Amino acid sequence: MQDSGKLILLNGIFIVGIVIANIASTKVMAFGAWVMDAGTLVFPITFLMTDVIGEVWGKRTAYHVVWTGFACAVLATVILTLARLAPPAPFWQGQEAFDQIIGAVPRLVIASLITYAVSQSHDVWAFHFWRGKTKGRHLWLRNNASTIVSQAIDTVLFSILAFAGTMTGNELLQLMTSVYGFKVLFALLDTPLCYLLVRWCKAADAADSPPEK
Repeated sequence: MQDSGKLILLNGIFIVGIVIANIASTKVMAFGAWVMDAGTLVFPITFLMTDVIGEVWGKRTAYHVVWTGFACAVLATVILTLARLAPPAPFWQGQEAFDQIIGAVPRLVIASLITYAVSQSHDVWAFHFWRGKTKGRHLWLRNNASTIVSQAIDTVLFSILAFAGTMTGNELLQLMTSVYGFKVLFALLDTPLCYLLVRWCKAADAADSPPEK
């Protein structure tokens, strides 16, 4: 069997990425003509994690990781909301700033959870669809084919649900274009890392059992 410690580590990275992305998305960044929410820097890592987990431990385990992350994102939102609503200490001067950041999180999280459920589920399905079509060969193809389409779904849905009404149509289109461009670039560049992580995970046991279907 594969090393469960490595699975726990990748699952942990996945969950941290989901939770941080939801908070970081409250900030919109600009790099020249590129405009994107800060969560974009983190979220593509989650697709890499599910691809690696799916390749090594199978589709069922990848789905379990996706829905564990979903539950953790909900829990984090509840805790942050309760923290925001709790009465501040008389000497603490940060409540307004805390409200401004954390107060935006519920809408972002609702948008994120909807797009998360759709895009991550599609990613796991598409990865294993291409795995079957290629008979287990060409990891680079299924890694990119599944992620690039899933990221398109995620970008369009999340941008509309999270930012519609707060931006003009042109600003929203610029955001979606920039975010998707970054995600595609990340997906292409992370292919060697995907190979390295799969090899590292499989090195746990020379007599690896095949992943579950």
